[in-house]
Amino acid sequence: MSYNLAKLPQDERQAQEDEKARLFEFWEQNNERAKVEAGRIWAEKDKRKAKWKDWAYEQIDAMHPPEYQSLVKRELARMG
Repeated sequence: MSYNLAKLPQDERQAQEDEKARLFEFWEQNNERAKVEAGRIWAEKDKRKAKWKDWAYEQIDAMHPPEYQSLVKRELARMG
């Protein structure tokens, strides 16, 4: 299914473009920090063994905002 932004009213189109710009700026400002955080969590994997996954989810759930959680999750997925 194709999603054509040109079919949306101008204000909705602009709102979506503004959100994309906000998320890109957030990514630029936080991507390196998310990589470091994911590395910290990943480094605990051998030490925590079977309990690591639950511990990792607890660590990620404590992070804010949700966009930052997503960055860290994505980095962890790349490590795995």
